[in-house]
Amino acid sequence: MKFQKNISILVFCIIIVSLIATTSGILSNHGPGAYEYQSVRGETVTIYGRGLYQHMSSEVAVQGIAQDYVTLFIGIPLLIAALFLVRKGSVKGKFLLTGVLGYFLVTYLFYLVMAMYNPLFLAYAFLMGASFFGFTLAMFSFEVDSLPESFKENTPVKSAGVFLVAQSFLIAFLWLSIVVPPLINGEIYPQQVEHYTTLIVQGMDLGLLLPAAIISGILLIKKQTYGYLLGPVYFVFLSILMTALTAKVIAMGISGYNIIPVIFIIPTFALISIFFSVLLIKNVIGKPGSAEKPLVI
Repeated sequence: MKFQKNISILVFCIIIVSLIATTSGILSNHGPGAYEYQSVRGETVTIYGRGLYQHMSSEVAVQGIAQDYVTLFIGIPLLIAALFLVRKGSVKGKFLLTGVLGYFLVTYLFYLVMAMYNPLFLAYAFLMGASFFGFTLAMFSFEVDSLPESFKENTPVKSAGVFLVAQSFLIAFLWLSIVVPPLINGEIYPQQVEHYTTLIVQGMDLGLLLPAAIISGILLIKKQTYGYLLGPVYFVFLSILMTALTAKVIAMGISGYNIIPVIFIIPTFALISIFFSVLLIKNVIGKPGSAEKPLVI
């Protein structure tokens, strides 16, 4: 695998720093406890008041802790397993590693730009940067032109592509149902903005992640060369992200928030994403080196 040494160093660093970040989010419990705060827009927001996320709203803080659990017990082990497979020369491992790095990139991008400032600011910045460069190097390590030959002929790429496009439009509709009504009735600001500057997750999804999923899906449907790269990588990323979102929804439900209808939508998307991730990677038949450039260290 090209850039193997560079990627390995980045992954080792990501593992160590993310262990610190996730356990800090889960175990920290200092602070005065929940209290009410009036935002600059005049809205009363319940602040979590405990631990690393004590200055975040209660609704978002419990989601952050839930994602820390997923990153700690699913993301990091997958990262370790994928790196082990890559170092053994597995093409399947390359897809897995690239997708997992994509999850870490998006996760700590959100933590950096959305979480209220806390002692782990530099850790989030490091994790975002290391994940970005690791993900980029992993993407460039593929020999793209040979990728279609690395999959079995009957690989269900069209159905996988249709799901990517369909789920993207459904998620987009969900986010637009939050953003558009206040614009129409003149209130401007959705309730979900709370005391934050803007809707970071919805904005990133609508402007970047969902279009990327649609493009990947269309390329898969058309069996275009880059679809065989973007599709499997996006599915691995989406599987972990949807698992994290499922954990967030459950945490919100336990905390007493309304989780209808997302409690039915998100876990379903998670299961389907995992199914297609396994199916696509299972159908990779390339031998070590067949879908990658010569090893350069």
